This record gives sequence, C-alpha cells and structure tokens, in this order.
Amino acid sequence: MPEWLVLTLAMLAACSVVVIVTFVRHRSAPLDEDPSETPDVIEYMTMWIGVVYAIVLGLAIAGVWEGRSAAQDHVQSEAVALHEISERVRVYPTDVRDRIREDVNAYVGHVVNTEWKVMDDDGHVTPRGDELFERIRQDVTDYQPKSDFEAQAYQPLLDQVTAAAQARSARADSMGATMPGVVWFGLLAGAVITIGMVFALQIRRTTRELVLAGLFSALIAFLLFLIWDFDAPYTRGITASAAPFLNLFPHIQA
Repeated sequence: MPEWLVLTLAMLAACSVVVIVTFVRHRSAPLDEDPSETPDVIEYMTMWIGVVYAIVLGLAIAGVWEGRSAAQDHVQSEAVALHEISERVRVYPTDVRDRIREDVNAYVGHVVNTEWKVMDDDGHVTPRGDELFERIRQDVTDYQPKSDFEAQAYQPLLDQVTAAAQARSARADSMGATMPGVVWFGLLAGAVITIGMVFALQIRRTTRELVLAGLFSALIAFLLFLIWDFDAPYTRGITASAAPFLNLFPHIQA
C-alpha cells in the first residue's frame, strides 16, 4: 500500500473517530447537561497533558530525523572514501590501478543497482556486496609499493579503505527501526489520552468544534506517521538515498 494512502487513511480514521464519538456522546448526554460548566481542573489537566505530549512528539521527531540524517552521512562517507581510493591509485602501475578501479566500480554498481533494493525490501546488506568490498581491501592491502612515491600513497589508501569499511558497517547497523516498542506504546497511549481529553471538555456538535477537533486528531495522526516513516531510514518513505554514489561515480547507471 502506498505510504501517502496509509497517511490519508490514518488521518481520516482519526477524524472519523472524533466525529463518531462526539455524535454518540451528544445523543447519550443528559438533557440538563451544561457544556460551559467544565471544571477548571479538567481544563488545567488538558492543557498540561497537551503540552507534555507535544514535547514527547517533538523529541521523537527530532530523534528519528537525526537517525535519518546519520544514515545519509554513512552513505556519503562511504561514497567519498571509495572515490578517494579510485583517485589516489593513479600513482600505482597501470595494471594495478585499473584493477582497483574496476573493483571499486563493480562494488558501487552492485550497491546502487542491487544492494539498495535488497536493503529496501529485506532490510540487510548483501553477501555479494561484502565479497566485492573484500576484493577492494585485498587489492589495496596486498600491493607492495615499488617506490617511495607509491609508499607515500599506500597508507592513505589503507585509511580510506578503513573509512569505507566503517561506513558500510554503520550503514548495515542503521538498517532497522530505531524507536523501541515501549516508546511507540507511550506515543500511541499519549495520543489516545490527549484526544480523549477533548471529550472531557464536553465538546459540542457544532461545526466549528467538530472541525477543530478533527484537525487536531488529524495533526496527531500525521505526526505519528511522520515518526514511523523516518524510523527506518533506508526502507520507508523519505529514505536515505544512494545519490552520493551516483554523484561521485556518474558513469555508474542506476
């Protein structure tokens, strides 16, 4: 199901629940009920519940957004390190240079065209990607420099291989959801309590109040969807992209 459809259905469902509960409550309310006599303590509690829940929502959104940004940084770091390897081997003999560059291109092509889809569908990196990266590592580490100039380039190349390996490992570790189940329980329970407090204020069946209550519940549904969408930075909605690879290796076709 498309994610925009999930969001639309969630917001419509939240609005529908508020409207239906309002109508049911209005029909079952006593004839002598006066909505203007809401106790001050209920208004005070409703205000503070809304404030606390807004803070929790803000922290959750900031947390998942930071995770998504970190995931994109891992991709950027990996692409830059591989590009540096491809450029720095220019001081090596032609056959060695071409072999390393071919292996780097093969790895990048696999990541962009195959591994990224596996990450999206199954949530893990591929064994083939590990094999191609290991081939790059062996190409760089097994070469014995034959001149001082090559020796000076050797250690920086090893550093770039290490940086790429760390970035790949971080990308693999960032694959799943970051929000613990207990946090989701708190977010959903808080949404129910916050929206439920609207009825504690004895909302009436006027158009203005129904519209405001519906918009309020739809906003909470949207924010929860936003947290869920950002929670898995490589597999949902607004995901981290493979653009850094394509920018630094434009000859690789996605």
